[in-house]
Amino acid sequence: MNKAELIEHIARQADISKAAAGRALEAVISGVETTLKKGESVSLVGFGTFAVSTRPARTGRNPRTGDEINIRKAKIPKFRPGKGLKDAVN
Repeated sequence: MNKAELIEHIARQADISKAAAGRALEAVISGVETTLKKGESVSLVGFGTFAVSTRPARTGRNPRTGDEINIRKAKIPKFRPGKGLKDAVN
């Protein structure tokens, strides 16, 4: 399912226009992004938790030349599914 199909699904399920469903989806995505940028997590009970973890700096290798390179630390968004989502999939 892509974004357009998700918007269409939301519009049908909520009995609203596609435009309103698109704005609602954008608002949810924006809210999650804003919260993660602050370093906080977003918990949707029964669905899952979006959180940010930090990957430490490390030394890697350039695959072409074999030279060592320094890889900076990075913040990585992660999703941990909740029990309700796990049960629905299984």
